[in-house]
Amino acid sequence: MDLLDGAARSYAWGSRTALAALRGRPTPSPHPEAELWFGAHPGDPATLRSETGDASLLDVVDSDPVGQLGSATVDKYGARLPFLLKLLAAEEPLSLQAHPSSAQAAEGFARENATGVAVDSSVRNYKDSSHKPELVIALTRFDALAGFRDPKRTLELFDHLAVPELAPYSEMLAAQPDSSGLRALFTSWITLPQRALDVVLPSVLEGCVVALGSGPGDFVPELRTVLELGEFYPGDGGVLAALLLNRITLEPGQGLYLAAGNLHAYLRGTAVEIMANSDNVLRGGLTPKHVDVPELLRVLDFEPLDAPVLDPEGERGTPVVYPTPAPEFTIARVDLTSSDTGITTAVAGSTGPRIVLVTEGDVDLVAGGRTLTVHRGGAAWLSATDPDPVVTTASETARLFVATVG
Repeated sequence: MDLLDGAARSYAWGSRTALAALRGRPTPSPHPEAELWFGAHPGDPATLRSETGDASLLDVVDSDPVGQLGSATVDKYGARLPFLLKLLAAEEPLSLQAHPSSAQAAEGFARENATGVAVDSSVRNYKDSSHKPELVIALTRFDALAGFRDPKRTLELFDHLAVPELAPYSEMLAAQPDSSGLRALFTSWITLPQRALDVVLPSVLEGCVVALGSGPGDFVPELRTVLELGEFYPGDGGVLAALLLNRITLEPGQGLYLAAGNLHAYLRGTAVEIMANSDNVLRGGLTPKHVDVPELLRVLDFEPLDAPVLDPEGERGTPVVYPTPAPEFTIARVDLTSSDTGITTAVAGSTGPRIVLVTEGDVDLVAGGRTLTVHRGGAAWLSATDPDPVVTTASETARLFVATVG
């Protein structure tokens, strides 16, 4: 049981205040801080602060995989931590993206290896052979686009906009208001020549302005989001694609699970994120990075779905699990007050390693005669052989998340 320092990642869409304030550091930060990685990902492993000195968590796991991960985890996933835990702070929208299934990732990784595409190439789609299911849990209000909206509702949005340039696309979807129609429309938009896009997109943006100016009504968040994306990514076909997706706002504590093939984009907010330990991303727009349209279309799931929001409830002081079908990870939230004593961080059914991440207050983890204090924005690593600690807090309230193998 030792402190774990996250690896900071700076991207243009990050915040200069959110993660710095969460960690008790001066604001604004010198650079946008987008993510803190608490894991053993080879791209940026966290640092373990032990009594014998500092070490990369990746090196610690590599040196004793069974002791750190447990034999069950090693037997199933090999000598690697199968999940990656993050703090994420988005000040600007992220790219429109989706992740492959296990079968798609394995096939794509082998195919790109066979054709000689370098793993670090900017046009590489598959950096590894794993799928990447992920769950984001809001710490603040968190806005996102996720999954294709019911086509009938999207047709109502098109009617509300009343943009003549949308008419042929509206007719296309109305003729086939299902997953096949969504595939046809999305494919048309993502492959539009720039000259055609430069006609349709400004008209849509003007239609959004007019519709919002007519007073309160349906689709206000959707229209504002399209205008915002049009400002951040002028001339990008992904702005049109946003018209087809569910617009979601998570309140603190609510989660959003994203399965394979789910087209999504995080828009704004601070959150805890956990995912399978993979770096496979297929982008669909809202980015200057590589967009492989044929490969994206192979991966996307066009079945309409309701907003997949998780809002688990439970007793204060006990782990509240966010249920997902992902086998690589389980995550639970624990809320406590200064009057709580002896609260366990054990998650039912877990025998693997754990990462305890504190997002409110300061907590003491007590196990084996040791007390480890974890401050807000900090984390602790518990190997598979560490005893279950109990947690207390001297602050009025505290919140922590326990991540482990599914």
